[in-house]
Amino acid sequence: MTDLATRLLEARKQKGLSQQQVAEIAGVHFTNVGKYERAEAVPSADVFNRIAKALEVSPDFLLNGTIQDKAKNYIQDSELLLQFEKIEKLPEAKKQLVKEFLDAFILKSNLQQQLT
Repeated sequence: MTDLATRLLEARKQKGLSQQQVAEIAGVHFTNVGKYERAEAVPSADVFNRIAKALEVSPDFLLNGTIQDKAKNYIQDSELLLQFEKIEKLPEAKKQLVKEFLDAFILKSNLQQQLT
């Protein structure tokens, strides 16, 4: 099952709606909602947006999941991912310091590469 299909199904169930109810709110046939949830079809952009609105979630959430889901898809180093999750919980001032440190480290690394 694709991530989109899984998120559609989970969002619908969390909202406590049937496929028929989502279909009525979104203005599509209920069989199509089932096809989207089983990854047998992909909704058009317009239908996709109407379904997201019916489920009261963002289209970005349906496509990509939470920010944690996105991070897990892009950051392969589990230790680094865990560190970023811990940083996310820090006060804003401390997060800003970490960002500045990372910017400086990346800049230094880029300069070293250019000089070699």
